[in-house]
Amino acid sequence: MLDVRPIIADVGYGRADAISPIARRRAIIPPDKLTDARPTNVGRPRAKGKLMNPKYPNRIHLAHLPTPIEPLPRLTQELGGPELFIKRDDLTGLATGGNKARKLEFLAADAIAQGCDTLITTGAPQSNHCRQTAAAAARAGRRCILVLRGEAPVQTTGNILLDTLLGAEIRWAGARDTADVMAEVAAELKGQSRQPYLIPLGGSNVLGATSYVLAMQELMGQLEAEQLHLDFIVFATSSGGTQAGLVLGAEVYGFQGQVLGISVDHPADAVQTQVAALATATATHLGLGTLSVADRVKVNSDYLGEGYAMVGEMERKAIRLTAALEGVLLDPVYTGRAMGGLMDLIHWGAFTAGQKVLFWHTGGTAALSAFADKL
Repeated sequence: MLDVRPIIADVGYGRADAISPIARRRAIIPPDKLTDARPTNVGRPRAKGKLMNPKYPNRIHLAHLPTPIEPLPRLTQELGGPELFIKRDDLTGLATGGNKARKLEFLAADAIAQGCDTLITTGAPQSNHCRQTAAAAARAGRRCILVLRGEAPVQTTGNILLDTLLGAEIRWAGARDTADVMAEVAAELKGQSRQPYLIPLGGSNVLGATSYVLAMQELMGQLEAEQLHLDFIVFATSSGGTQAGLVLGAEVYGFQGQVLGISVDHPADAVQTQVAALATATATHLGLGTLSVADRVKVNSDYLGEGYAMVGEMERKAIRLTAALEGVLLDPVYTGRAMGGLMDLIHWGAFTAGQKVLFWHTGGTAALSAFADKL
């Protein structure tokens, strides 16, 4: 029996008939275990002087939380800029870990609450989200169907191998729109008297974003326990759910630094619009009213390279340098590109000595073997 963590709410989407398209600082102390001597406003919801009270929906236990914060002293010395730290969401567990484990705690709980028996989602061939969705479905005793872009590769490697090991059925969309294929799969299942639950690309809806509002509360507790002040949080952004949750969480829990997403596939203005809209919708979903955090949404899209999942010299250097100096593995598509962008920004003086920058590792290392000839 899965542990369902009661935190309130009943949300009404996910069902196929309701989805809409589209020194070591190793702070592992959870916020609720901090001593009562800490300042009473730490970890408490607040924004612009007003206490806020998010109404979190139910979730199931899938992720290993809290994830640790670690310093990156050798990388800091090598780059000669700000003091670097890393938040290890690559250690969330659930089929090698990653940021989707947090999102799937809420998404899978909603599927279970609605009586759904099959999780359907979509992504690129080496999708980390799809791999973790397959794992979540296995944990929850549900069937999983993955609609992947393009055609089946000659070799089954990386996340595709893990998808099959986790029991997922893969449907290849070819040149078709994956949303159309997902709708067909859902209709097929309903014709068999099954109850499909559709999860959008990246798990990026209000439930997925909610997980990163809560992740910001986790971070704030860790920072207070370590007496650590951050100037920036930097991470890879794409479908927008992680960033929407972080910027909303920053507003709710009073984070004073900047939250910067390095886009891996879309222009900055498109990502900013998407993230701001999702953050506002998530605020409404959490009972925070019409809270807008558009001014907090910062995106840099200078590092798109040759396109999504195309590994260039910047990604190779970031992956190899981080592994060689810190023993931390990055992935070729998301964190490798985001870390490469961070390194370049440090080189050009966007971040300076005396500042503290946290790189939020969102996972993805399971795909490394699929890119072996590019690394």
